[in-house]
Amino acid sequence: MKTTKVSFFALSLILLLVAGLPGWSGHASANSNSGKTYVIGTDITFAPFEYEDENGNYVGIDMDLLDAIAKDQNFNYKIKALGFNAAVQALESNQVDGVIAGMSITDERKQKFDFSDSYYESGVVMGISLNNDTVKSYEDLRGKKVAVKTGTEGYSFAESIASKYGFTIVPFDDSSQMYDDVKTGNSVACFEDEPVLRFGINRNIGLKIVTDKEEGAPYGFAVSKGKNQELLKMFNEGLTNIKASGEYERITEKYLGKNATVANQGRWELVQKSLPALFKGLGKTLLYTIISLFFAFIIGLIFGFMKVGQNKFLRGVATVFVDIFRGIPLIVLAFFIYFGIPQAMGFTMPLFLAAILTLSLNAGAYVTEIIRGGIQSIDRGQMEAARSLGLPYRKAMMKIVIPQAIRVMIPSFINQMVITLKDTSILSVIGLVELTQSGKIVIARTFASFDIWLTVAVMYLIVIITLTKIADYLEVRVRRG
Repeated sequence: MKTTKVSFFALSLILLLVAGLPGWSGHASANSNSGKTYVIGTDITFAPFEYEDENGNYVGIDMDLLDAIAKDQNFNYKIKALGFNAAVQALESNQVDGVIAGMSITDERKQKFDFSDSYYESGVVMGISLNNDTVKSYEDLRGKKVAVKTGTEGYSFAESIASKYGFTIVPFDDSSQMYDDVKTGNSVACFEDEPVLRFGINRNIGLKIVTDKEEGAPYGFAVSKGKNQELLKMFNEGLTNIKASGEYERITEKYLGKNATVANQGRWELVQKSLPALFKGLGKTLLYTIISLFFAFIIGLIFGFMKVGQNKFLRGVATVFVDIFRGIPLIVLAFFIYFGIPQAMGFTMPLFLAAILTLSLNAGAYVTEIIRGGIQSIDRGQMEAARSLGLPYRKAMMKIVIPQAIRVMIPSFINQMVITLKDTSILSVIGLVELTQSGKIVIARTFASFDIWLTVAVMYLIVIITLTKIADYLEVRVRRG
């Protein structure tokens, strides 16, 4: 038993070091020692405006502009990488002070947010597969499917002409997923912001542009309505200054100019360069799993004993708990905890805390049922016999029923451990950077979906098989003991 505790402590310590606790909330950039540090939400899967490079740094037009403006205006900021939809919701719920993520300035968004001056005039183009010679105009889309990324100008444009040209919209959260859908033939075309698609084509994503650029809404930096006006003012003044100095032109030329094309990498070379980021994501996945299961086990013990207890009120409370947290889908629970509760209560919740709460409550409901089922699987006659011999209920439970029930519960506990580990991937929707999100971030830069997702799948498989074998070994030891 001592060996198990020491091993668990050592494993936890290693995972803490691998995961890099200081980076949980995203990369930070501090440009002065004065005043408030603003938390800025972004996407980092929207190259060339924001993405993560091979060294784990957030780069792109938006990131470089923000850095240049912060230096010009002498303010501090910290980047919170969430994904576009999650970043917008975080701004609505006051989890971040501002958002810069290639966000189009529209009349609808102006109802909720205050925008800076335009920092980039974009436009929408249509992309098709390199092998497609049949689609040349919008008329050729009739009766077909078109891929778009949610929340983008491309999505809005596609909606505006879908009924006229008779095509069906297929929405995606990431540009790389949208491109893959076109390359595989599931969708015949995609609508995308011109600089974004052009950046991908420079990296040989297998698409081509077949239409002229449609006029689109300009990009702006956003803050909540009526809030952080000093930040908005500094952004506008800094933007004016860097345009006057030529810094703005240098930044856009860096990512969209003729020299922006990069050389192709071999598959093995690409995977090798991606492994450090993926291993870091794996470390965080394991860390979230261990911490969540620790609290889930405590929750399960409390409510599990309540469900098999003699008090009707406590049994009812435990039943309600299980029904609620087993009945709510994990993704809905994550959104409610991270965005809904802070917005309603008026406070900011750390992403790590929201992730642990979500996983712990969800797994805790299932652990409650595992414990209840294990205890009730033991023949009631054993409890009756113990009570007839004069043993109190609690002592009979601890000495006779629980030891036998544990042997019954172990396979279910192993199964729940595997489920919780895989469930961490769902929380990438609220910006949690674990293994799955790390894969998305790498793909946003490389557009190598097959190679990266295969690597991620193999990593999950190796970890889950290893943990299952270790758990099976412990199960045999417990049964023999």
